[in-house]
Order: sequence, then structure tokens, then C-alpha cells
Amino acid sequence: MDLTRWRLCSKTAALTVGTEAMEVTGESIRLDVWLWAARFFKTRSLAKSVIEAGRVELNGSTAKPSRAVRINDRLRIVRGEDRYEIIVLGLSDERGPAPVAQALYCETEDSRSARLAAAEQRRLESSGYAKPATKPDKRARRLIRALGDIDAL
Repeated sequence: MDLTRWRLCSKTAALTVGTEAMEVTGESIRLDVWLWAARFFKTRSLAKSVIEAGRVELNGSTAKPSRAVRINDRLRIVRGEDRYEIIVLGLSDERGPAPVAQALYCETEDSRSARLAAAEQRRLESSGYAKPATKPDKRARRLIRALGDIDAL
């Protein structure tokens, strides 16, 4: 296997070990189960609904929840405003602790930097807004309703 195309990932040693083990056994696991076990989604049904909505791509094409995931597959996952591009390093059908789940995949450096830059951009955009300390009282709610949409003026 040519490891030069996987240099985007910092866990190439784990990738090599996993690949050799996978070539011997040829195992695979359902995509929705893997996403749940890797802790991308809290429940398997949530993972299934996200896959059916087309927010998960497996090796460049949209997938079904029952699609088989193998080691070295590339996944593109859209979760909220975050976009992950990952390489599968291990398979598991059991949801374990976070460090074990993080060992199942490796996020590419491009994906990580783009995701962190987008998070920083969102943080900067929301820094100008000052959230009120309390909910508006009855008088304030009446004033808000009376003013209507201030942005339309």
C-alpha cells in the first residue's frame, strides 16, 4: 500500500497496522453503527437520519445507513455547521470511551484547519452581540411587539 497519499493524517502507523489486519480478515461494519461507535452522533437512529439526509459521504458518494465501512475509507460528515473529512482507521460496533472512539478515525489536516477557521469566524461574528442578562419582562415584551421588525426600517 502506498502511504504517501495518507500523509494528511498524523496516525499513519495506526493506519498501516489496521490495513494489514483488515486485508487478512476483510471485515466491514454498517455506516450508521460505525458513526455511533465513533461518537459522531449520540444515537444510532440520529446517525441513520443524518445519513439518509445526505450529509454523510463515503468515498465521495452519498451512502445509505447499511453501507459497509472498511478501514481506509474516506468519510465526509456534515454535523451542524461543522464539516469533517476523516479516514477510517479501525472498526467497532460497540460505543466505548472517547479516547477509544477517537482512535477509530483520523481527521485530515485540511479538514481540521478549515473547521477551526470556521469556528473562529463564527466566534468573531457573534462577539458583537451582547446577550441580555435576563428575559424581557411584560413591559419590554409589549415594546418589542409594538416596534415590530426593527431591521426592516
